[in-house]
Amino acid sequence: MKFSWVCIATILSLSIAIHGNATEEFAEKTAKSCEFCHLNSSGGGELTKTGKDFLQSLSEETEDKEVRISEQEKRGVSHFVRFLIGFIHIITAVLLFGTIFYVHVILKPAYAVHGLPKAEVRLGLFSMLTLGITGTILAVYRIPSISILFGTRFGILLSAKIILYLIMVSSALYVIIFIGPKLRKTQRENNSRTKGDFTLDDLRYFDGKGSQLAYVAYKGKIYDMTESEFWKDGVHFGRHKAGADLSEMLKYAPHNDDKIFKMPSIGKLVQARMNKELIRHEKIFYFMAHLNFIIAVFIMLILALWKWW
Repeated sequence: MKFSWVCIATILSLSIAIHGNATEEFAEKTAKSCEFCHLNSSGGGELTKTGKDFLQSLSEETEDKEVRISEQEKRGVSHFVRFLIGFIHIITAVLLFGTIFYVHVILKPAYAVHGLPKAEVRLGLFSMLTLGITGTILAVYRIPSISILFGTRFGILLSAKIILYLIMVSSALYVIIFIGPKLRKTQRENNSRTKGDFTLDDLRYFDGKGSQLAYVAYKGKIYDMTESEFWKDGVHFGRHKAGADLSEMLKYAPHNDDKIFKMPSIGKLVQARMNKELIRHEKIFYFMAHLNFIIAVFIMLILALWKWW
């Protein structure tokens, strides 16, 4: 019986201790007894001034910790956004510069002198707009002060890249808005002439590319090779191209000139009027095309200096 009462008393005392108002954290941090913070010497209940001050400091510490966690979370989100924008920036730059290099090295700018392809115009405008937006956002992340653009190596290289980008955009817009329509107009005028006298400058528009007719000059006459299976896309066995005078080249051909004479003759080759050169807007087109190629090379050079010099 006595043992039973001892057990009951022990259980009650443990139960009271579990539900007590004392906080072990306070005692651990202060190394003080309960009455140091509580009016009740057993702990719990109303606090002394020291207890109230300590409670306030813990609240402020908790708030600071929450703020730090919140800032870390924001920095994490910001870091991911910057990474995503940077990735889009790089992909777009590769797309734009890759197209520029492909056009100049493989296709040659002359392929677009008949008129700028609409698909490539849309791709170029989209790429330049995307580069401008993403580049601006990335610059805001990296440049806390305008003075950095002129006082640091990174800022100077970035400023040079921005200037080259603006020149590229300006020249591209000028070609699209002013030069492109003139090129298309010249092409329509030449397409309307399917017979008659042609100069070499006239003839070069009929190169068999895309939907163009394939004309060649031979011994003073113009022949239409469009329907020949040996002149697909205006090229004959990878060597001779339509839109040119082949009188000298065909001297070394493995066949006689009767192959040429069988094709429809649609006019005569005449001398260029007053040694006419490329018309003005075509010269501007070639200049702008090569300018953009040079700008692309310089931007790549700046990136190399930025990363590895």
